[in-house]
Formats: sequence, C-alpha cells, structure tokens
Amino acid sequence: MEAIVEKRIEKLRKNIEEHNYHYYVLDTPIISDAQYDQLFKELLALEKAHPDLVNSYSPTQRVGAKPLSSFAQITHLAPMLSLENAFSYEELCRFDSRAKQHLTTDQTLTYVCEPKFDGVAVSLVYENGLFVRGATRGDGQVGEDITLNLRTIPTIALRLRGEVPPLVEIRGEVYMPKAGFLALNAKAKQNQGKVFVNPRNAAAGSLRQLDPQISAKRPLAFYSYEVRVIKGALQLTSYSQSLLQLQMWGVRICPEHRVVLGIDAAQKAYEQLLAKRARLNYEIDGMVVKVDDFAAQAQIGYVARAPRWALAYKFPAEEHMTKLLAVDFQVGRTGVLTPVARLAPVQVAGVTVSNATLHNMDEIARKDVKVGDFVMVRRAGDVIPEVVGPVLAKRMEDVQPICLPSHCPVCGAKVVRLEGEAAARCEGGLACSAQLIERIKHFVSRKGMDIEGLGAKLIEQLVNKGLIKTVADLYTLTQDELAALERMGEKSADNLLLALEKSKQTTLARFLYALGIREIGEASAKLLARTFDLDTLMRVSEAQLLDLPDMGPVMAANIINFFAQPSNQEVIESLCNLGIRWPWQAPTARQLPLAGKTYVITGVLAMPRSEIKMKLEQQGAKVAQSISAKTDGLIAGDKPGSKLAKAQALGVPVLETQQWLALLKGDLNE
Repeated sequence: MEAIVEKRIEKLRKNIEEHNYHYYVLDTPIISDAQYDQLFKELLALEKAHPDLVNSYSPTQRVGAKPLSSFAQITHLAPMLSLENAFSYEELCRFDSRAKQHLTTDQTLTYVCEPKFDGVAVSLVYENGLFVRGATRGDGQVGEDITLNLRTIPTIALRLRGEVPPLVEIRGEVYMPKAGFLALNAKAKQNQGKVFVNPRNAAAGSLRQLDPQISAKRPLAFYSYEVRVIKGALQLTSYSQSLLQLQMWGVRICPEHRVVLGIDAAQKAYEQLLAKRARLNYEIDGMVVKVDDFAAQAQIGYVARAPRWALAYKFPAEEHMTKLLAVDFQVGRTGVLTPVARLAPVQVAGVTVSNATLHNMDEIARKDVKVGDFVMVRRAGDVIPEVVGPVLAKRMEDVQPICLPSHCPVCGAKVVRLEGEAAARCEGGLACSAQLIERIKHFVSRKGMDIEGLGAKLIEQLVNKGLIKTVADLYTLTQDELAALERMGEKSADNLLLALEKSKQTTLARFLYALGIREIGEASAKLLARTFDLDTLMRVSEAQLLDLPDMGPVMAANIINFFAQPSNQEVIESLCNLGIRWPWQAPTARQLPLAGKTYVITGVLAMPRSEIKMKLEQQGAKVAQSISAKTDGLIAGDKPGSKLAKAQALGVPVLETQQWLALLKGDLNE
C-alpha cells in the first residue's frame, strides 16, 4: 500500500511541475485552474497522511521554514557585475565601435536586446538540478542569503527539467507585477499598513522579510537572464542559445528579448520597447544590449566592474509639469543647506512626487526658478526627483524669488557660504540637531562603528527626546530609556545595548571614518590609520598630511580644523573613556612592507576583490583602478580584459596566483 501511495505522490508532483512549466514558463496552460487546484489538493492530502514521504522539493513545500533572526552572508561563486549606461543613440554607437576594436575581424555584431527590469537582481544555485541556495546581488561580491524567501516565488523552479550539469548558477531579476503591486497597496491602505512607493521597493522589501510566510503572500515573480556552469559541461556558443537552454530546463525567461543584427537594429528594438513600456505588466527603465556570441564576448572582455560587451541603454526620464508651492532648506550631516522644492503632487514614472531637489543656490539661479512657477519635474534615472526648470510661458507676476536663509532653519546658527563653494553651511556644528541626527547615522553606519539595530527612526527619537546630544551619549543609554521608546521593548533594548557594547571593539580606520570628517572616506581613513596613531593625528601638521599620497590641501585643512575644535576633542575623549578601543599597530605606512607600492586588481579571482584589496592596504599598499607606468604589479584572474594588455605593454609585472597569494601573506620573497 505504501509503495502505491508513494508512486501516486511522485506522479502528482511530476504532473504539477509539468503544469507549472506550461503556465509560468511557456505561458500556455493546458488545464484549467480548477483542475490544477484539484491535483494540488490531492497531493496535499496524501502528504499530510504520509508525512514520511514529504521532501523539500515537493510543490507543496515552497513555504515551510521558521522565521529567521537575520540574513547570513553569501560570497558569490563569481562576481555579479554591473553595467555601463548609455542614454542616446550616439552613446550606443560608441559602445558598438569600442566592442569591435577588441575583435580580430571587422564584423557586424549580433546583439540580444531585452528589457532592463526595475527589480532586484538575484543569484540561484542548483546542485544536480535542485535549488539549494539563493542570494541578493549585495555589493557584487557578497550578498544576503534569501533562499527561503526565493523558494516561495512560484515562477522560480525548485527542480530543473532534463539533463543538468552538477552545479549551475542562474541569475535573474525578482520583480513585482504592476497589477500585484496595486492590489498589495490597496490592501495595505485598507488595513492601515505600509504602502510601498513603487514596485521595485515592494519587491525588495518582500525579499528581505525574515519570515518566509510574509514573502509568500507577496505577488513576486522571476525572470532569468544568465546561466553559469560551475561544474560540468554545457555546449553553448551564444547568449541567445543559453536563454533557450534555460527555458528547456523549466526556467522562466522574458518573452520580450530580441536577437538583432547590427547596432541600428538594436536602436529600432529600443524604440519599439520604449513604445511598449506602458503596456507591460512590469516596470522597466531601459533595455540591456548584449553581444550574442560568447567567443566575441571573451575577446571584448571587461573593464573595471562591468563587461565591455553589454550595456544598459536607459530610457529618457519622464517629465511632467506641476506648481512650485514653496522651498524649504534641509540641513545635512556636514551642515550643508539643500533647497528642496515643495510641489503640487504629480505622477512621474509611476510615483507620486511632491518634493524635489533644487541642489543649491547656483542651480536655482541658473535655472531661474521662483516660488509660484509652473515647473517641469523628472526623476533622474527614474529614481531621484528633480526640478528641470520653469515653464516661462506660464509664469505669473506674483512669483517670488528663492532666498538663502541667513540663519539655520533648525538651530538658528549663522549660515555662511565660502567664496568659490556652491554649498552654504550652518555653523551650528554638533549643536545643530539636524546635523547631529545625520552625524549619528554616519557614525553607526556599516563602514563606521557598524551598530546593528540603530536605524534612522530610532536615532531621530533619541535626539528629539534629548537622550543624545553627541555620538558619545550612545554608549550611556540605559535599558529603561530605550525600552520606553516607540516600537521598542526590553528585548529590543537589550539587543541594541549588546550591539553598542560589541561596537566598542573596532579599528582606528573605522573610528576615523565614523567621526565624519569632511571629505574623509573609507580609503582616506585607512591611510590616516596606517600612518598615525590617534594622539599624533589630533596634533598633526599640514606638512605631515601633505606628505601622504592622494592628500590635497583641502582635505588636510579639513582634518586639522576638525581636530582643532574643542567640542570634537571632548567627544573623542568621551568615546575613548567609554571603552572605544582598537588593536594597536605601529604607525607609519612607510614602515609597512608594501608601503609606497601600487597594485591593480582585475578579472575573476579565487578570492573576493574586496578581501584582496583589504589585505594589500593592511600592508601599506595602494589599490588603484587603472594601470600606469608607476603600477608595481597587476593581480589578474580569468577574463582580465584590457588591463592585462596594458600592463604587458608598459612592462608592469603580472602576478601569478601563487605570487599574489604569497604577497597577501607578507612573503615578499615569493
């Protein structure tokens, strides 16, 4: 009897998977929804009666995991690269010309043109045809493990069809269809829940739910656009052929892709897709153009973090007219006042826009914008709303000029604008609550003190309630103070206190970055930390700073001015007294084994580039983006692109794998 039931269960699973393939992949269902539901109910009933026969790849098991406490990190099998952008036919033609320069024959290239989805890029890993792991793109090297949430998406195959290599990675885009987005927001409004700004945000938010049960209720879908064979062999010669292979495996691909001959045909495909954009049931912001032939792709190669053989051809930004009602000035972390236009609400590229940046007073003067004007508004890159300019034909006599306030709108301190600078700044410093909020956000950020659980809303509460007056006050917070805040309880308060305590053990580079010194980013903070200890840095001279590579007079002046402020000295002393510490290391970069050396990293390597860069910098080296005669070595992996040829032409040493691995270990004799 058990064998008969097991056979029926397996037959039902195969039938359901076959119908899923026809419904989701081929878009040609062969049975009615009612018949499908009957098969699914029968399988559910049999599995419930025989739980020992249930496996994780049954169509009934897309949701079956407990909520997570956090997402694990996954290092991608190969970097997930970004794409260069083009915004015009001329740029598209230059892309075509550059690609041909790297080929041995002057041929008309075949391109594949497909929609550029406005969704979330993900990586799916299949072992022996079974879906085992999925991750977000992250920084291209490392993403978040969202396997459980991806399993809930019905258009993602849990098991591939036919013969599949032992280990493959499939990449694509998770998106939320327009109809599903509207229905989700309508339900949220009805229940007074969170309303998403656009489908992309809704998709991203749905994938980052710690509870897969919530993700399962969101109307998410998936289209694939790339397959990578990690183990085994697959005879594919072109990108278009790989798309057909994906479809044969039961993976959903976008039906809007086109194979065209020549760049003019690609332009025509772009125009056709742009005309069709509004009728599609998903958001796109352009068209991706890829050289079809894999051999040609290999010859054309890569540059920096993007392939030379592919391009994102972006759609023009949508522009709409509305009225400029008022202008407010927002105060940022460094005291910069940014004018923000308050607009009569208008729909732009699917989003209601009521605020838009005016950048600075120079831009306001250049565009001749006044309060009361009718203005054209667009979303730059379909993301950031900005005022393009006034509609002068509709200007009325009662419009008012936009004036820079003489005093900070938040703290009342004097506003100054230095000669030669576009930005106007509040002189209130840490006494300005607006600057304090932004400084704290920067202080606790991942590249800074990396304090988990301290988000923007919580920081605003802490500042507005007077619990924090400097960043040092973070480390004096008590459980009672935290638990009394909105959306906080004893457990959340305890978790935050643990995160604060954990952050006390840091590095000098992180600490310097967290302080928020003007123009001091992550790389500059690392350079300073390698060269000086904190006491020396707080008394450093301009000459000492200018002696460092890539250190200019403006940056040096910012460092000296920051540490000269008594209020900043007090905050640093308080932080150290409260237990902030870092491992001691002997200063100067010039004493480190790779001090004064410059390296460039390119290609696909056995170790993430970020890790190689970090280890080189720890030994005093500088990691540059481009090759020059002064480069001391090129670390080159597979598909190195033009950097390898340039290094060879300039006589720059190209390090073999064993050589650069030895270099990272500090063995300079290797």
